[in-house]
Amino acid sequence: MRTLRIVSWAIVGLLIVAIAGALVYQSVFGGSERSMIADTKMGAPFELIDHNGDPITEKSLEGQPAAIFFGFTHCPEVCPTTLYEMANWLDRLGEDGESIRAFFVTVDPERDTPEMMKSYVENFTDRITGITGDPEKVAELKKAWRIYARKVPLEDGDYTMDHTASVLLVDSQGRFKGTIAYGESSDTAVEKLRRLANG
Repeated sequence: MRTLRIVSWAIVGLLIVAIAGALVYQSVFGGSERSMIADTKMGAPFELIDHNGDPITEKSLEGQPAAIFFGFTHCPEVCPTTLYEMANWLDRLGEDGESIRAFFVTVDPERDTPEMMKSYVENFTDRITGITGDPEKVAELKKAWRIYARKVPLEDGDYTMDHTASVLLVDSQGRFKGTIAYGESSDTAVEKLRRLANG
């Protein structure tokens, strides 16, 4: 009987540790956008390269509302789906969305050259600007935007990337205005972008 109680308490203890660990992971990584407070200034100064090979800085994110998505060109599902949806949202907005700038920032700069980013992004729309550059500078930008990204080795010796899957929305002053979650309904996403554009 005593052994059964000890085993039961051990299981309860393990469950508590597992749940606590999951909550910490979610709050620090998977749910990083939840820690962002509305109307907080986002980002930091940076010097990177756009998909045309031209220098790009934080100035490109100022003066107009922006939708920013962090991903990578070798992404099997989340990134192509999100970029396709972003292109669709902007098309649906029509004139209401003309002021919105959209950016696709790589979390895999080791593979994502400007040429690769250009070819990839332009498959979806000419409204999205790809951003890549020095891996250390990209890492600093990810940290400034509270983006989680982690290299995941594959069995064949290659790797993929696990990363934050939400689109971040900021106003013309660079203040955080919310997110569009992966898989969120198109109608909801369009309304969020419309409010962003008219805010």
